[in-house]
Amino acid sequence: MRGVPTFSTPGSSSVSDFFALSEEHQAIREAVRAVAEAKIAPHAAAVDEEARFPSEANQALIAADFHAPHVPEQYGGAGADALATVLVIEEVARVCVSSSLIPAVNKLGSLPVQIGGGEEIKAKYLGKLARGEGGFSYCLSEPEAGSDAANQRTTAKRDGDDWVINGTKRWITNAGESEYYTVLTQTDFEKRTKGITAFVVEKSDAGVSFGAPEKKLGIKGSPTREVYFDNVRIPGDRIIGDVGEGFAIAMKTLDHTRVTIAAQAVGVAQGALDYALGYVQERKQFGKPVSDFQGLQFMIADMGMKIEAARQLTYAAAGRSERGDKDLTFFGAAAKAFASDVAMQVTTDAVQLLGGYGFTRDYPVERMMRDAKITQIYEGTNQVQRIVMARQLLAGIQSTL
Repeated sequence: MRGVPTFSTPGSSSVSDFFALSEEHQAIREAVRAVAEAKIAPHAAAVDEEARFPSEANQALIAADFHAPHVPEQYGGAGADALATVLVIEEVARVCVSSSLIPAVNKLGSLPVQIGGGEEIKAKYLGKLARGEGGFSYCLSEPEAGSDAANQRTTAKRDGDDWVINGTKRWITNAGESEYYTVLTQTDFEKRTKGITAFVVEKSDAGVSFGAPEKKLGIKGSPTREVYFDNVRIPGDRIIGDVGEGFAIAMKTLDHTRVTIAAQAVGVAQGALDYALGYVQERKQFGKPVSDFQGLQFMIADMGMKIEAARQLTYAAAGRSERGDKDLTFFGAAAKAFASDVAMQVTTDAVQLLGGYGFTRDYPVERMMRDAKITQIYEGTNQVQRIVMARQLLAGIQSTL
C-alpha cells in the first residue's frame, strides 16, 4: 500500500536482544543477589528491630565494590552504568531496603560532584567514596524547604578564600554515618534559585553536628537526622560548580536519582512477592494449599503483573538516565511514582496473603510494607512527581519510545 512504511526483518540475534538485559547486566544481578542473600538478608530483621545502621551490609557492599558502583573508573570506581546501578539497588532492596540506601544515597550525595564539580574536587571526593573511605549524603531538605526545595535558608558567606556555612538541614539520610555531605546553601537570597550554591562539607569539619535519629515507621536501619552547621568554615575549593549553580545541579541530580528510588520500590515489592509465593504454597487450609484458591491466585497475578510493569518502566528510565535523554525528567518521575505505588500495594497484599502471620514481626513482609511506604515520599512525594510529569507533558517533552 502506498504511504505504508516497510520494515526490514532483523536477524534472530538482534530480535533476541529486544528488551533483554545484556549478559553483563545479568551477571551483575546474579553477583549482587548472591551477596545480598548471603551477607545482608541474615541481618535484615535485626537491623530493623534494633534500628541500627547495617554495618554488615556496608562491609559486604564495599568488599564487593557495590557500595557506590556509579563512580567512574577514572576515579577508582566500578564505572557501572545507570542500569547496572539500578540492578544493585533493586537486588539489595529485595532483602533489606535500609541496606539498599547505602548505594542509593552514595549516588545521591556524590552525583552533584560528578555532574557539576571540577576535576580536582571529583578526583578527591569520588576517589574517597570509591575506596570506601566514607559514605556521601545529600543535604537539600530543610525545616521550611521540603517540596518547596528552593526555599533554602542555610547560608554560605564568603570570607577571604573560605566560605562559612550556617543553618540546619532536615531528613538527611545516613546523616552521622556518612563522612561527606553535599550541602545546598543560599549565597544570594535576592536571586532565589540562582543564588543557591552547593558545597562539599566533611563530617569532621568544626561546627558540624547531628540531631537525634528520627523514630520512623520504616527503613529503621538507615539513620535519618538533622544536620547542623554552626559557623562551619570550609576552603573555597569545596564548591561544586560555580556560585549560583547549586539549584540547577540539585534538580538535575534528582532527575537521575529518582530512578534509584524506583529500583528500591521494585526490589522490595519483588522480595515481598517471593516470600508470599513460598508461603501460600506451603500453608494449607480446607485440606489443600491456599495457593489453590482462585481469589488468592488473582491477587498473586496482579502483584506479579504490576511489579513487572514497574520494573520495565524503571529500566527504561535508567536507560534515559545513562544517555541523558531530554525526557529523563518525565521518565524519572514516572518510574518513581509508579514503582513506589506498586510497592506499597504489593507489600500490603503480601501481608494479606500471610494472614495473621503477616501482621507479626516473625515474618518479613510487615517490615517490607513499612519500608515500602517511604518510597512514595522521599526524593519528592508522588504528588510532586505528578506535577513534574504534567509539566513535562504540557511542554511536549515525552518520548513515544
